[in-house]
Amino acid sequence: MSQPTQQLLLGFDFGTRQIGVAVGQTLTRQARPLCNLPARDGIPQWEQIEALLTEWQPQALVVGLPLNMDGTTSDMSLRAQKFANRLHGRYGLPVHTHDERLTTFEAKGERMRRGDYSRNFRDDPVDALAASLLLQGWLEALP
Repeated sequence: MSQPTQQLLLGFDFGTRQIGVAVGQTLTRQARPLCNLPARDGIPQWEQIEALLTEWQPQALVVGLPLNMDGTTSDMSLRAQKFANRLHGRYGLPVHTHDERLTTFEAKGERMRRGDYSRNFRDDPVDALAASLLLQGWLEALP
């Protein structure tokens, strides 16, 4: 039996004002929040993404697709898919998408469970935590 290949991955929780970023790897199948990047109407500062790719040297990227609860596409999932396509086009890395329904809701709940009631989600976004949850979900879905 062959040894599993270890891959480093960056996960992205696409948003119109913030894009959460997480890092994970396939060997341990663990992900953790990395940072939040500002965006303007869903357009990131591409040089910030390029700096992350240079620093972390991922073998692949994962972008969350915010599907509707019934599994159909939404305007945001189409925009997230466009973002995924642009990542692939700019950097030539494999880009996977993963259903991210409720990850932001779960991230807010996680912060509340930790007793962190004092922060405003607008001033202190949970996008990187949501990115780690969607990347963790993608890693757990691997065969």
